[in-house]
Amino acid sequence: MALGDVVAIYRLTAGGLVMMDSYKQIPIVEQREQGLAAGSLNLSELIDWVIGIARRRYAIIAAAFVAVVGLGFVILFTSPAYYTSHARLLIDTGFARAAQTQGQQILGDYQIDSAQVDTQIELLKSDKIALSVVKDMKLAEKPEFTGTQKGFVRTLLGMIAEPIFSGSAGTKEVASEQQLTDMALGRVLSQRAVSRVGRTYVLDIAYTSLDPAQAGAVANGIADAYILDMLDSKFQATRRASKWLQDRIAELRQQALTADQKVLAFKEEKKIVEMGGANSRLLGDQQVADISTQLGQARAAMAEASARLERIQQVMKQDIPDAAVADSLHSGIITQLRTQYLDYDRKYQLWSSRYGPDHLAAINIKTQMNYLRDSMRNELGRIGESYKSDLAIAGARVEALQASLTTLISSAQSTNRERLGLQELETSAKVYHSIYDNFLQRFMEMSQQLSFPVTEARVISPAGDGGKTSPKSGRIMTYAGLLGLMLGLGLAMFKEAMDRVFRTADQVESILGTNCLAVVPVIKSSGPAKIRSQSPNKPAKLGAGTQQMLASNMDSTLRHVVDEPLLPFAEAFRSVKVAVDISRAIKENKVIGITSSVPNEGKSTASANLAELIANSGNRVLLIDGDLRNPTLSRQMLKSAEVGILEVLGRKVDLRQAVHTDEQTGLDFLPVVIQSHLAHSSDILASEAFRSFIEGLRTMYDYIIIDLSPMMPVVDVRATTKFVDTYVYVVEWGRTKINVVQRQFNSAPEVVERLLGVLLNKANFKVMDRYTGDYGGDYYKSYYSRYGARPN
Repeated sequence: MALGDVVAIYRLTAGGLVMMDSYKQIPIVEQREQGLAAGSLNLSELIDWVIGIARRRYAIIAAAFVAVVGLGFVILFTSPAYYTSHARLLIDTGFARAAQTQGQQILGDYQIDSAQVDTQIELLKSDKIALSVVKDMKLAEKPEFTGTQKGFVRTLLGMIAEPIFSGSAGTKEVASEQQLTDMALGRVLSQRAVSRVGRTYVLDIAYTSLDPAQAGAVANGIADAYILDMLDSKFQATRRASKWLQDRIAELRQQALTADQKVLAFKEEKKIVEMGGANSRLLGDQQVADISTQLGQARAAMAEASARLERIQQVMKQDIPDAAVADSLHSGIITQLRTQYLDYDRKYQLWSSRYGPDHLAAINIKTQMNYLRDSMRNELGRIGESYKSDLAIAGARVEALQASLTTLISSAQSTNRERLGLQELETSAKVYHSIYDNFLQRFMEMSQQLSFPVTEARVISPAGDGGKTSPKSGRIMTYAGLLGLMLGLGLAMFKEAMDRVFRTADQVESILGTNCLAVVPVIKSSGPAKIRSQSPNKPAKLGAGTQQMLASNMDSTLRHVVDEPLLPFAEAFRSVKVAVDISRAIKENKVIGITSSVPNEGKSTASANLAELIANSGNRVLLIDGDLRNPTLSRQMLKSAEVGILEVLGRKVDLRQAVHTDEQTGLDFLPVVIQSHLAHSSDILASEAFRSFIEGLRTMYDYIIIDLSPMMPVVDVRATTKFVDTYVYVVEWGRTKINVVQRQFNSAPEVVERLLGVLLNKANFKVMDRYTGDYGGDYYKSYYSRYGARPN
């Protein structure tokens, strides 16, 4: 291992750890991307996201909160006080029934359902009730109801608008009485509210006014007007119904009498006789019904006898009737014979098994068994003959009854034809009597109601002086605070959505899909750099005595890592160097290109500091200004250069004459000197001569760092892929748009393939702490300082 490598590894402190941490974070970022793609954002991540927005946009949230709360205070102190009073009204049918004679019912007295309660609510809200209140209470004469009494805000707006919209101050038109009444009516309708109390029949009448006493008076006035309107409507409806009923009753009385006379005349003419009783029926119908009942019973008896006969015939076909057959026949003799037969059968089986079937005892038992079998057959035959006789008797009875029924039906058919006319006359007479009785009862009720009118509604809780309902200080300020917070969060989220720039390393890795090598803090120039003489242990470059030294008055930001080696700025570039060294273990990685998307992202400063850091650790490093269109690095490091890389490529000068060396770190710098803008800079970089030139430098230096042009304005970077081993992409923190970087990555895949990672530059750690909490707080003020470094 070379001495320079040993020194480089020895000088790695927290920077190496930062780089290793960024490599360890790659799987975590991939898991987070997979979780977001799958929609598995948990509650803790959501809370962290909201808290992060609040930390980053607290100024917007606070401004919106203060503005809305201030508006709430203005509304609270300028709005007039309103008072609301409530009156309770009960829709009670029981009260109306109690006012009538026991057993009578008022017209329209029935159980009230929800739809009818809603109807009464709409009646209370009607213009008719409100107009009655306006007239009875003379509200058109009061300023509150005619618009002449206004609050502070309305008065102020009126004073401003009156000179603008009115022709002259002296031509104010006086409202007519009808206009005042309409204005009062509109005021009453807008300030009253009627609602149902739960699922009850109680209605709540609320009215809001500037005067608490006036609020109670109007609420009571609405209830009284409603009750009077109900009484008046009932009286008018009852009077009209009573007159109509009186005329109708006389007509119905005559119609019922005529119908009864027609029924009697028809019975006498057709000689129809009815049997007495509650259910009057004709004589012929009664006889037919009796015979039909007897016929049904006879047919049932015949069917039963037939079933018994069929059953006994089936049993007689068996050799030995089983137990179920004996039980079904209810024959004690058969049951006894079968029991004896089974007993002899067991004995026969016993004797025949012992002595054989030819034994005398077995033969005797067999003879007894045959005798018992014959006895059972004879008994079954006797029972069968009995069943056959029962069947014949039942059949004869059915035939007799059927003949009688046929005769009665034939004689009753003529009577039934005449009865159709009788039923029609009787039905008509019943209808006339029913209508007459109903109308007569209603007429009696109407007569009573005219003398004592009642209504189902009554006031159960009159309204008193109203209580203050608005403005409610607590509610207004609570709503103002919540609205302010929601508005602030909404504006903050909108600002967050519009902030399409890179803010964190995780954001770089998740969006671009590459490593974030380091986050570099922003620094300010402190004047010319302090270049000390070369250290004795630095290797000589290009031969001693021939080197040209860098100017001592170059910008201090270009070698900040050397002047302030213990700051986080230097630690970030150590992270980049560690990443370069790790990649060199996989492939050759000597030529490093530094580029960005747009100018002024700090790529030249990053190139210079990375080169100074590597050179200061003892390595042979050449820094080349490869921005042939706009050589910013050459102007900052060596304003007086007369020859550079173009002259070396053109063989006008030797490399030693064009290279300038940093006396302190031993860094070699090859500038670009142009007299006018080059139109074909990409052709120069893509030429075989330039590639051969870089290949020759590989043998002379350990690291070759090229400060390339930005990718968006020109295509020079894409022309360097022939000789550049790896690229470092510089992105300015909080300024470079995400879509700009993505577009450059998509347009240059050959550069992305060799990309080592992204350097997030010019980061404001205090602001960045609101996004991650890893850079502006305890990290550099506590942990980092333990290793001898001091924070910015």
